[in-house]
Amino acid sequence: MATVWAKAFANLPVPIVFFLLLLCLPPGGGQKKKENLLSEKVDQMMEWSSRRSVVRMNGDKFRRFVKAPPRNYSVIVMFTALQPQRQCSVCRQANEEYQVLANSWRYSSAFSNKLFFTVVDYDEGADVFQQLNMNSAPTFMHFPAKGKPKRADTFDLQRIGFASEQLAKWIADRTDVQIRVFRPPNYSGTIALALLVSLVGGLLYLRRNNLEFIYNKTGWAMAALCVVFAMTSGQMWNHIRGPPYAHKNPQNGQVSYIHGSSQAQFVAESHIILLLNAAITMGMVLLNEAATSKGDVGKRRIICLVGLGLVVFFFSFLLSIFRSKYHGYPYSFLIK
Repeated sequence: MATVWAKAFANLPVPIVFFLLLLCLPPGGGQKKKENLLSEKVDQMMEWSSRRSVVRMNGDKFRRFVKAPPRNYSVIVMFTALQPQRQCSVCRQANEEYQVLANSWRYSSAFSNKLFFTVVDYDEGADVFQQLNMNSAPTFMHFPAKGKPKRADTFDLQRIGFASEQLAKWIADRTDVQIRVFRPPNYSGTIALALLVSLVGGLLYLRRNNLEFIYNKTGWAMAALCVVFAMTSGQMWNHIRGPPYAHKNPQNGQVSYIHGSSQAQFVAESHIILLLNAAITMGMVLLNEAATSKGDVGKRRIICLVGLGLVVFFFSFLLSIFRSKYHGYPYSFLIK
């Protein structure tokens, strides 16, 4: 009987024989292999996450666990340059916030294998930067479980800043995963406040028999001006948004201290604005002093010219910064 079947197969055309052999194979072999591969990838990512909240990746790991299918989990990747020779202070600040966010997710009760935090350093994965045509760091990207990343999957670092809370909100928009940020306790503010109260209390105790300095109008005026300068320069915005101090272009090494958009700013920019406002205020004080004092006329004239020069020059500088941020603003004075 076997000989008869063998002769029958021998007389069949090759395509039909091949088709019959395929029918004899066990069904679902390719699907089973795919499921096994996915299970191995998820298990490996969970193992790495159990050791460190942020998984470090080189080019090979990135292509295998982030880019290549199959994948049923989302991945948040921070592309950065943390090596000291790169001199990227912004990268270190962003990495601290990223670690806080990843730890908040790793040690929360909602932690699952649906979201992982990873990092690709330029010195460990330069080929990844080239593959993605990436020329700046730090950059945060979301790689969804299905499909390719869209424009909204790249975090708008320049406009929003890199605070953990802002990153968590962005992740919730892209993945529907809610992360409650838990920051480690920081007692530096409490200690500083205690030292300040102790210093003021000690000063009042030493001067307890002569407290006339409390009624010094000039001292209170200087303190009020310091608060006004801090608020008008955007210090509160910096505290809320956590922007970088400055931006260094990795291609040419040029450092930008003024943000090019009206929707964001650098910390250095707020310091520059504070100094400009202080210089303009000093000029106005000198002009007022020259007009109200009763001293020598020549001295008053010099004070007036100095005050006028401070107001004109630094206001022109301030106006030029405003014009560079609000594109299309038509007015300028002395400095363009």
